[in-house]
Amino acid sequence: MTRIDHPQGTDNVLLDLGFDDAKELSAKAALAFKLNELIDQRGLSQMAAATITGMTQPKVSQVRRYKLQNISLERLMQALVSMDQQVEIVVQPARRAHAPGITVAA
Repeated sequence: MTRIDHPQGTDNVLLDLGFDDAKELSAKAALAFKLNELIDQRGLSQMAAATITGMTQPKVSQVRRYKLQNISLERLMQALVSMDQQVEIVVQPARRAHAPGITVAA
């Protein structure tokens, strides 16, 4: 049996797949996940979610399907605030164990 060496992956699958904007997409995905969770918990239709968040129904549909390339981090944060959520941004020096970048905990 021949052993095939595979390169060591990171904790970011989008980065492993070669996306140039992997860190931003990961942050967007975390925010979209929380927004989708709130929409589900409240039993909102896409139209109702659009009305509450100030987004269009097609944008809500994109968030629901995690098609996030044309939606800004700011827009996702504003949508969460409109759903009565507190969004915090923390800026701190990067530690040696962690590379500089964006991290979202939702």
